[in-house]
Amino acid sequence: MDMKHAPGVKSNKKYLSYTLATSLLTVVSFAVVTACTDKQAKAKPNIVTKEAPRAGVVAKIAGEEITEEQLIGNDKLDFFELKKREYDLKMDRVNRLMAEKLIGAEAKKANLPLEEFINKTVIKGEIKISDAEYKKFVAEKKIPESQLNPQIKERINGFLQTQKKQELVDAYIAKLTKSTPVEIYFVKPKMDVQVDVGGAPVTTTKNTKVTIVEFSDFQCPFCSRAADIVTEIKKKYGNKVKVAFRHFPLPMHKEARPTSEASMCVNEQSTDKFWKFHDLAFKNQDKLDNASLESYAKQAGADVKKFKDCFEAKKFAGQVQQDMEYGEKIGVRSTPTFFVNGQLVSGAVPIEQFAELIDEGLESK
Repeated sequence: MDMKHAPGVKSNKKYLSYTLATSLLTVVSFAVVTACTDKQAKAKPNIVTKEAPRAGVVAKIAGEEITEEQLIGNDKLDFFELKKREYDLKMDRVNRLMAEKLIGAEAKKANLPLEEFINKTVIKGEIKISDAEYKKFVAEKKIPESQLNPQIKERINGFLQTQKKQELVDAYIAKLTKSTPVEIYFVKPKMDVQVDVGGAPVTTTKNTKVTIVEFSDFQCPFCSRAADIVTEIKKKYGNKVKVAFRHFPLPMHKEARPTSEASMCVNEQSTDKFWKFHDLAFKNQDKLDNASLESYAKQAGADVKKFKDCFEAKKFAGQVQQDMEYGEKIGVRSTPTFFVNGQLVSGAVPIEQFAELIDEGLESK
């Protein structure tokens, strides 16, 4: 709107001058306040950097030595994730340097550029992805058929080719380092958390060297992938490993909490039936209404009347809430989160990452 002709607005030079003066005064006042604030902000505590008087001490405040444990407090997970990212970045660089230096030395002997040597000697020609490999990837990632347009198919094939190339490079480096290992002088961070199984459903009641406690959400897509990984772990290790399922339904997933409560009503009847219900719920995440939950309970072999009575009475609402509160207390921030003998595994990572920790636990005395 043109303000000069707007109704109720007068063209008054005196008024405009007053407004301009007021605006200038405001700007000047703000500048003075900001200048004062800047001066105050420049005042900093007197901090000096020194070598620690002993291991584990990170600071001294008011004459009191502060340990790293005191510094971290209840934020162990946040600090662990930072250290883990740093470790992963360093290992990524180590892997690149191994390819550059170790394969590079072999390429130099063959009088070939590195990439050409890798293509000719390591990869040995063009990498082709079979139809079976493509279909397996699509099935594992649960990609809907409707999304598989030519561009997506090309990207999937490109990803699989890159993955296979890396596997061949890794195998070649493994061969080169078999008798002469690569030495690194930094360690993988560990986060030891004492995690209680509580009243969670478990895959075995036997005493095992390895216990995995999972915090999961029935409506979370990544948790569905994690459920498949848990199935792989059960197939690979059987009763050597105990897996416990604790509930962590996220607020944005409205059907996750009722599904958790329903699963515990099934678990009350039989733990074997719980795991069947667990698998059905994760395979049908788009259908978690009450009628569907009752259907999954029936398919799992539960007594439907007992299930309905339990579910309608919200008998396990308190336990689900306790799982959530306990998860928050020990640092769970997202789903799925696993603790393998107290070692954090965050997200639906490949089984190989679990296997490394599981094998370590099984080999321990």
